[in-house]
Amino acid sequence: MKKRILLLAGGQSGEHEVSLMSARSVLAALPVDQFDVTPVVISKEGRWLPPTQTLHALETGEAATGGDLVLHRAASAEGYDAVFPILHGPMGEDGTVQGLLTLAGIPFVGSGVLGSAVSMDKVMTKQVLASAGIPQVRWALAIRRGWQQTPDAVREQAAALGYPLFVKPANLGSSVGISKVSGPGELDQALELAFSLDRRVILEAMTSHRPRELEVGVLGNDAPVASPVGELSFDAEFYDYETKYTEGRATMHIPALVPAEVAARARDLALQAFRALDCAGLARVDFFYVEATGELLLNEVNTMPGFTTTSMYPKLLEAAGLSYSDLVTRLVELALEQR
Repeated sequence: MKKRILLLAGGQSGEHEVSLMSARSVLAALPVDQFDVTPVVISKEGRWLPPTQTLHALETGEAATGGDLVLHRAASAEGYDAVFPILHGPMGEDGTVQGLLTLAGIPFVGSGVLGSAVSMDKVMTKQVLASAGIPQVRWALAIRRGWQQTPDAVREQAAALGYPLFVKPANLGSSVGISKVSGPGELDQALELAFSLDRRVILEAMTSHRPRELEVGVLGNDAPVASPVGELSFDAEFYDYETKYTEGRATMHIPALVPAEVAARARDLALQAFRALDCAGLARVDFFYVEATGELLLNEVNTMPGFTTTSMYPKLLEAAGLSYSDLVTRLVELALEQR
């Protein structure tokens, strides 16, 4: 008997359109002989769209309006064997939707409330990883109220880390709101941008040499496995939104051309981070590799990474021998395991 799957896409974050692209790929790949899939797009206003508007949004890739409030439509998830919430960023990847589905008693793909929330919040991620002994870049936390009342104290935090540095909102994905700050004269503007998007902001030191960016895909629940290591190369100052989502701006290399010892260490650290953050199902773990010093520093963990057929996470698992169709099928199986 076919399993009934509810595919949630869109959402209220700045990654709405990316989610629609991911959903189209997942919808086309789930085997029709095993699954009966119903897509539902959530608008940027947080409303669940009816079938006609959902299909229009998926076909055009454009954000739609209308629909019912999420709490009015939550009951529509009843009767499904599992939910595939292909939602990226806040109000989708951060434990909110996961909490709703947990209350409803419906299995879903990916991490639960804790793993999703902790991994989405850069401050909590760094604190958990530090307690697990996983190496990271030096960083400091700034709060909006502190910036408004004692801005010099925040400027001193930045000076202590040294320039150049990065300024990042604590709870946004896809490089939204991130600035590279070359010197004190650029700091205030970067902080104003980040604080306009989040009340908590991370200041991150840069490595002494430009690092290479390595990525590892993790798949599983209590016995996760790590993919081969991949690498992203690009000409931009950093992996910003435009570079990430403009075709031809970045190149994937799988496997990454790094020493075997570095690849093994990245895979081991990815699994350590996955367990420490209580992730489940899937995650993409990103690292900085400083070739000159041999340092391997964990950058971030994405619990619902981009999921088009050309995205890094599916490509990493493909290098591990799992086709895109087999991968999405396995993810549903892992969700049902959690029941």
